[in-house]
Amino acid sequence: MDRLIAAEVFISIVERGSMIAAAQALGMSRAMVTRYLAQMEDWAGARLLHRTTRKLSLTAAGDETLSRCRQLLEITAHMAVSTNSSTDEPHGLLRISCAQSLAQSVLAGAVSQYLRRYPQTAVDLQTSNHAVNLIEERIDLAVRITNALEPNLIARQLASCASVVCAAPSYLAAQGTPARVEDLAVHNCLTYSYFGKSLWQFSRAGENYSVPVSGNLSANDSLVLLSATLQGAGIALQPRYSAAPLLASGQLVELLPSYQPQEMGIYGIYTSRKQLPRTLRSMLDFLLDWFANDPQWLATLHTVPASKTTPRA
Repeated sequence: MDRLIAAEVFISIVERGSMIAAAQALGMSRAMVTRYLAQMEDWAGARLLHRTTRKLSLTAAGDETLSRCRQLLEITAHMAVSTNSSTDEPHGLLRISCAQSLAQSVLAGAVSQYLRRYPQTAVDLQTSNHAVNLIEERIDLAVRITNALEPNLIARQLASCASVVCAAPSYLAAQGTPARVEDLAVHNCLTYSYFGKSLWQFSRAGENYSVPVSGNLSANDSLVLLSATLQGAGIALQPRYSAAPLLASGQLVELLPSYQPQEMGIYGIYTSRKQLPRTLRSMLDFLLDWFANDPQWLATLHTVPASKTTPRA
């Protein structure tokens, strides 16, 4: 865990008299504040606070630790002033986590543009198909596609992620083409382990539909399912940004276009609003603008199929 943030959390607890007040002041959850305090006590090798139902008070070790934490933040503040006087440009390393499909299809290009704009920065892009612990993994920013945000983290929506139901022409020729979303229940549907594995959500003309689906293949990586879909293994619900080139070339066919699969949010997620580093702030601002204006990204939202030929039903 970050010792500077832990020091700031500890000082805030002492000055405000409670962990709840410190959490509110720092824009963190109480659980996150408790974790920072526990880690600070592990580093100190001693209990730092006496806790009662009415108040908190410093132990002898806590009093010494408080003094050292204040010295640490004072030194850091002087370093920041020195750094800021030399340049206003973002600089330094930013560690980013995101899913493999998002990294490969979208984020690699966006990050490359960011690095050209800010040559004093560097990015360590980590791919993971599950939600990592930002503090334990020392991640500055997680870019996630989700509708289930964690309450102890800060999230900024960067864009929306549209999905598409698709299949290969070979599968449709052999198994027929679903005409209604309810027909998906009798098809072999390839499902993603972390989202909508057994229930796909749709809307059309103000009505919502929840369709139970099943199949003989599920995976924790949407790119694996995309590859299997190309081989004619079944019907998949894919992020449109991944499927767009294959739909445009005719290798995949969009199904049920009058039904809209549930949209997901694309979020930039980080641990605290307090003293947001310039590099992290600049990356968030850049990605927000990139998703709103990049022509290649916008093109994936409006895929034109290669032909109008419809596989037999």
